[in-house]
Order: sequence, then C-alpha cells, then structure tokens
Amino acid sequence: MKKNTFTMIDQEGNEIVYDVLFTFENDETKKNYIVYTDQSKDASGNIQVYASIYDPEEADPKLEAITTEKEWKVIETILETLQEEVKKKNSNSEQ
Repeated sequence: MKKNTFTMIDQEGNEIVYDVLFTFENDETKKNYIVYTDQSKDASGNIQVYASIYDPEEADPKLEAITTEKEWKVIETILETLQEEVKKKNSNSEQ
C-alpha cells in the first residue's frame, strides 16, 4: 500500500517527507484543510501533527497557515474524535 506523502524543504534546506493523515473541506469556512505528520515526536513523546489550508484544485498546492482559533478548534475536534475511535478499536481487539 502506497502512503499519501509529500515533501517540503525546511528552513535549513533539509528535505522532509510528510504523511498525509486526512484532508477535509469545512462547510462553514468553505476552505480545504490538510492534516499531516513527519512522524517526529514532541517532548511528551506524542507524534507531532500539523495542519494547513490548501487548494486541492491546484496542481502544486501551496500550504497556507491556519490563522483563526475557530479553524483550529474544528481540526482539534476531528483529531480527538479520531483518537477516540482508534482507542475503541484497540481496546475491542484486545478483548
């Protein structure tokens, strides 16, 4: 199975490959969002996840910063829901 990935260059000129976790369009904002990770971990050991606005119609979409608290709340809610689903699946498979 081929993962959905993309590559970006960081500020030091390093090439970083990101895994796309999911994309969605928000009906309220009429914007498309991409949620992705480079599989790195934060100080607490959690995998770092990033999100941006993008235009899926563009051949080479540019990622734009999410600037409103409201948009971040939508993304956080989706991530929390997905985490709960994974926890439920894992606990059910262990029984």
